[in-house]
Amino acid sequence: MAQVGHRVDYLAGFCCPVGGLAAGKPRVLCHQNRIYLSNGTEYVYVYDQEGRLMKAVYRFPDQVWHVELLPFQQQLYILCAGVGIYCISLDYQSRLAKQTDGEENDGFSGVLPMGSEACTFPDATLCTFTLLNDVLVTLSQVQGKWCMNLHRLPCPEDQDHLPRQPISHVDITTSTDGDMALAHFLPVLCCATSARASSQKEGLCHSGGFTLEEPLFSLLFGIDAAMLDSPMILCGFPDGQLCSVPLKALSSPDNHSCEDSPVKILHHLEEPVVFIGALRTERKSLNGEESPVYGESGCDCVVALGHYGKMVAIKAAPGEEVKVPDLREYYLQGPVLCAACSGGSRMYYSTHSDIYAVDLDSNNPEAEKVEDSSGTLPPALSPASLSICSVVALSLSSRESEGESELLALSAKGRLMTCGLCSPDDTQPVKMNPDKAGQRIKELLSGIGHVSERVSCLKKAVDQKNQALTCLNQVMNVSAALLSSQNGQKPIACTITAHWSRILVRDTLTVSCVLENSSECSLERGWTFCVQLFASSCDFGEGSSDSATTYTFPIDQLLPGNKTEVTLPLGPTEGTKLELPFTVSCSLYYSLREILGTISESTELFDDLFSEDSPGLCPDREGICLPLKEVTIDLLQCLRLDRAHGSGTPEATSPVAAISLSGDPLETFLKLSHFQSDLNSIEGSDELVPGPLSALGESYLIPSVASIKVSADLLRTALKDLCAEVSLGCAVLQWLLAENAEVEALSSQEGAVVRGLAPDGGEVQLNIREARHDDLSPAGPIQAVEIVIQSSSLANLCQMHHAVVRHIQALVLEQAAHDSSPSDIRMQYLHQIQTNHEMLLKEAQSLRDGLCLGNDSDATVEKLLHVYQQLRNPSLVVL
Repeated sequence: MAQVGHRVDYLAGFCCPVGGLAAGKPRVLCHQNRIYLSNGTEYVYVYDQEGRLMKAVYRFPDQVWHVELLPFQQQLYILCAGVGIYCISLDYQSRLAKQTDGEENDGFSGVLPMGSEACTFPDATLCTFTLLNDVLVTLSQVQGKWCMNLHRLPCPEDQDHLPRQPISHVDITTSTDGDMALAHFLPVLCCATSARASSQKEGLCHSGGFTLEEPLFSLLFGIDAAMLDSPMILCGFPDGQLCSVPLKALSSPDNHSCEDSPVKILHHLEEPVVFIGALRTERKSLNGEESPVYGESGCDCVVALGHYGKMVAIKAAPGEEVKVPDLREYYLQGPVLCAACSGGSRMYYSTHSDIYAVDLDSNNPEAEKVEDSSGTLPPALSPASLSICSVVALSLSSRESEGESELLALSAKGRLMTCGLCSPDDTQPVKMNPDKAGQRIKELLSGIGHVSERVSCLKKAVDQKNQALTCLNQVMNVSAALLSSQNGQKPIACTITAHWSRILVRDTLTVSCVLENSSECSLERGWTFCVQLFASSCDFGEGSSDSATTYTFPIDQLLPGNKTEVTLPLGPTEGTKLELPFTVSCSLYYSLREILGTISESTELFDDLFSEDSPGLCPDREGICLPLKEVTIDLLQCLRLDRAHGSGTPEATSPVAAISLSGDPLETFLKLSHFQSDLNSIEGSDELVPGPLSALGESYLIPSVASIKVSADLLRTALKDLCAEVSLGCAVLQWLLAENAEVEALSSQEGAVVRGLAPDGGEVQLNIREARHDDLSPAGPIQAVEIVIQSSSLANLCQMHHAVVRHIQALVLEQAAHDSSPSDIRMQYLHQIQTNHEMLLKEAQSLRDGLCLGNDSDATVEKLLHVYQQLRNPSLVVL
């Protein structure tokens, strides 16, 4: 389209927060010479354009989200977030006169506070509303669902602000109800009426709505709505859904079920809807001549515009008999902050960098030539620039005195301006006189100031993008360096170790993570070192993933060749127990929010940077995560060896140590049971009981034993470096404890036995000894190494057994990759072992049934313990 002629005039400046105003909530309305403005804060301003002075300022309890005007009723409706809708009479001169007690004033003498008690329609869930005649249509969000309500408007003389209940309501379901990524977008609500209904009802008036031609109205909403002359409520939601609801369906007091819901989905933009309007794409002919006046009989095209620039236009395609809808989708430059149209063929929309005008006139001479293009939508749009940047609110008005359209705009910096829109056909030279020359000079000076402001804004945006590209380049270099060295030495490495430290007079297990930067890149602000701890539980049911804990450490600067260390105390703490094993996972994370530097403008610049390529990008959840290392910490690494060589334990001084315990497990059990009954009798008396008596018996039980047998040839092959210096038993012991921080305590030890303390204080013993199996292989006896685990605590025994088995599994898998030939074993021997175990299980079940029936003789108990001991020793060897 041709360049739109315009002249800009700055009217006033309004307060705005640091970082500028955000789009979506500011509103600019005009009626005659009065401008009603909301800048997205808690203030609403009434400005006299002709006198260039403020008439009134209203202050509300919270942020103002929406403003609508009913000029004929002289009423202003204002939606305050979290409070509700206020109805204000435009006869504010009498209010000011009462406030100043008759003193002379210039029409403005301060801010008028509007308390929550003055709210006409109180409702904290309201998001937007629209007006039509004597009804108010509101849209609220309750428990993630949208609800549309219908209210009766109060009479102008009605000053009673009691809560008014809605006449009826209807629920609307969208595809992304409750999505936090769309929480800052408000829905769009407006009213559409047919031209026939408007001509029949002279008093029909609405705010923010439009009138449609009869063919288009019937095509969009159905023949039933056209015959009933029912106005239609159009709703555009943050998920992109465009719906319609008949107003007469809302007027019915009957509740609507899901089957007969009056909600009709017209289209889905797949991005937040920011504007719904109507245009006149064809000029009506009067007496055989084309009339230049638009909108006298209603609009013939409905448009909806999305935040990222997707636009849909719907009109009735030309046809002799049956009208069919003509729907076209266009893609404009986004993100779109606001838009406006006034029934002509042009729509104006604003982005961060400019205001554009698009013309859908089917007779536009600059439109692409197609066959029989009369009455059809143009195949492509050519937006024209107005060279006005960062406008967050737009409105079109008509100046009756001069007969031209005027665009009202509010910039992100709070500046109110007017833009006189001249027709591109007005190209005839105008003879200059002194008055017009002075006006022209003022317009040129105003344009120079605006160009300077626009250049400053664009320069800031360019600097911001250059800085973002520099950060992105660094992030890509670090990512490429780590991802290209998956199997080799990483340039940025992490070392994870577990050791015991004394913190606040308490021994505490700590995990140290050392991050070393050996690359040529410097880790600057924005990188975060993440350490995640989660239990390696075998329970994969619900809630098993809730045990993970993540610690984040922001990196200020880590130059090449430097390292940084973080230490996490794990416990055990008082009243808690350290669960083993657990996994430590380290990674580097870079949040894309940090690329933008400033938080106040990050959301808008993110939209500007990524709107075309990533329309669904959410800055709060997007980032780059680079895994570094993952280590499993088990009891072998947490065993305290330096305390295992002392002369005694604190329990050795306990009075219970005087109990004489024999080597027979049955006698030990009976003696401890008798001792426990004596303790219970003491606790029942008034005498003081010395020390904790509930857990003393466990320390004097015969230790539980578990053993694992491994082929000696397998261990010699895998541990050939260690076996060259020490015996096979010592080599196996050093291999198992290689990741223990206190392994140096074994350097001077020649035996293959080690004792240590678990994190809960229980004693654990590892004994490595040689064994031989004669019946397993037909080739002869198999030399094996038996790893014997002893502990009086069954929990510690299980944790140590799990740790040893995990190390052996890793060793077997590593050796299997080098030598895949299976060992020759006697399958009959394995079947015999399985048969013996099944017989032992049946015998154990029979003995337990006998104990339940009262046969609790000493011989039965002793035999049951013997059977359990046989079950724990299956005589199998890891080959």
